[in-house]
Amino acid sequence: MTFALTTPHDALDDLLADARRDSVEFPYLLANHVPMVLVALSRLGASDARLAEYLATYRQVKGLVPIPPHVAPIDPARWTEAMGDRSREADYREFFVAEVRRLGIQDAIQAYLPTLIPGVGASALHCLMRLAYAVLRVDPVEAGTALGYWTTTYLKMPEATGSAPITDDPGRVLAEACAIPAMHSLEPETDLLWHSIREAGRAPSFAPVVDMLDIGPDCLHKLASTSLTLFAATMDFSALHAVTGTHWARLVAAHLPPEQRPRLFRYFWQVIASLVPKIGFPSLPDAETVEGWRQLDAPEWPEIEAKAVQSDDEHDISLTFSAREEQKIYGDRLYRVVAARRVGLIA
Repeated sequence: MTFALTTPHDALDDLLADARRDSVEFPYLLANHVPMVLVALSRLGASDARLAEYLATYRQVKGLVPIPPHVAPIDPARWTEAMGDRSREADYREFFVAEVRRLGIQDAIQAYLPTLIPGVGASALHCLMRLAYAVLRVDPVEAGTALGYWTTTYLKMPEATGSAPITDDPGRVLAEACAIPAMHSLEPETDLLWHSIREAGRAPSFAPVVDMLDIGPDCLHKLASTSLTLFAATMDFSALHAVTGTHWARLVAAHLPPEQRPRLFRYFWQVIASLVPKIGFPSLPDAETVEGWRQLDAPEWPEIEAKAVQSDDEHDISLTFSAREEQKIYGDRLYRVVAARRVGLIA
């Protein structure tokens, strides 16, 4: 299926084209958020001048680096051979941008994402983020760039075996991960999120976690609700990625065949479970406590959006946009409360 752009060419298109001059990561192996944050800022009401300022500031402060040089063209018949090789970023970008142009966004996603889904933790979920924002804008070049990003940073984790699930509660899966002794003694190479994800994946006792969740028709709603509760309880940086990640998974899943959507949710939640050491082995609060947080005074969305637009913190902007969009779907006022907290409008 081929999509046409839903909006005319504008300043955001030019800025995104400029942003694609930079590598998807910057030293040391940190995710370059700027293409996605420009979209979020735009949708939160930022002016074109603010978008340009954000790109310039982010590029300078983060020390973004150019795309590494081409190594060799990707052979379509053997495209998986260099998965996980960051030196092949330019090659994979070129290959997937061409594939999206050939097939269209949705057909390219359906052709390639089933192979990539088990590595959804690539670059700490930010490949999923980039693809989600690409489909949000119906942007074929960004979609191809995102697929290339996912492939070149592919993160191998334990794969599902088809073992019987033990629960339909995502919170129970987190509790099971917290109870694994090896999770309390992990020694990641660095403090990077994806290094923590990878280290959990290397622990043999973590391997069964991917099969634990029974994925029913309301699974995505349960993932979103659990993620929101987890973040409200901890306001933790890693837990923030559970809230934003459920938003990204929802956007991308809509472009997958129905039988592939449960796989995306399963591997996404495996990644969140792998981060329980980073989150401090959390216990989820009871429903009464959560309801109390839900009823806290919080500014309306326009005030929160305005504060996020002023921020140079990519996670303030990402969280605010995802929370606003998820509240539209699920109607939970707690999204507004946590966004207001994140940008410092309430304690």
